[in-house]
Amino acid sequence: MLSWGNFISQCFNGLVLGALLALISSGLTIIYGTLGVLNLAHGAMFMLGGYAGWVAYEYSGSFIVAVAAGALFVMLVGVITERLIIQHFYARPAEDQLLVTFGLGIVFVEAVRYFFGSLSKTVPPPEPLSGITNLGFMVYPTYRLGLLAIVTVALLVLYFVLYRTRIGMIVRAGIEDAVMVDSLGINVQRVFMLVFGIGAMAAGFAGIVNAPVVSVAPDVGDAILVQTFVVVVIGGVGSFAGAVLGGLIAGQIISLTSMIDPAYSYVMLFVAMTLVLVLRPYGLLGTASRE
Repeated sequence: MLSWGNFISQCFNGLVLGALLALISSGLTIIYGTLGVLNLAHGAMFMLGGYAGWVAYEYSGSFIVAVAAGALFVMLVGVITERLIIQHFYARPAEDQLLVTFGLGIVFVEAVRYFFGSLSKTVPPPEPLSGITNLGFMVYPTYRLGLLAIVTVALLVLYFVLYRTRIGMIVRAGIEDAVMVDSLGINVQRVFMLVFGIGAMAAGFAGIVNAPVVSVAPDVGDAILVQTFVVVVIGGVGSFAGAVLGGLIAGQIISLTSMIDPAYSYVMLFVAMTLVLVLRPYGLLGTASRE
């Protein structure tokens, strides 16, 4: 039954989901904006972050250690992947990039399935964020409120790195003209490696902080990957601000539609994406070309 309390609760759910999608999408859009690579392994990296964090939690019992381990492990995977494989595909056709990243995603998923099985793993929330919180007008899971704060801080840190640091300036310059940056004596390939690592780390971080909400399983990244690509299209491919805006919009669409009929949540999400593509083909905050 629809009620005002249920509506407010779903709006909060949409805000939390939207912030999480914004963080994952920001990593994807940073990689595309800088390297021109649409990373179809991004959902698998989200999953890897959850599993790496779960392993760390099993050994340490610390949620903070789990979060750090999940993020850093996936960043390392991203750096190694970029050096060994991705860098050889920058000059290749887009379909080659899609195929190799799609293949990498399958390899990551099946490797996890081989070592950990198909059963889901659970990471409990930290003690201070367990239970529920009375907000006056409703009660709400404390960890979801904490997750919103955690993801917001992560997005602000990512924004600061991209727009207030020297490496961020180099990254944004590389997006515009990599050849010119290289001619200034800056090692663009090293920057590209770092960018791919940061983008992967954003997915891994999101994977472990979301683990107390949704159990970790080998295929947990599949749905996230689809939602993330829709977010990037809505917000604008290559736009960090667009990823944030698109994530918040997608989160509310999924959550509010689920309140009425969960079967149509994806339908409405794709309807929104179609409308954006018809009315503004480059996304809400995107540009016509990355050239």
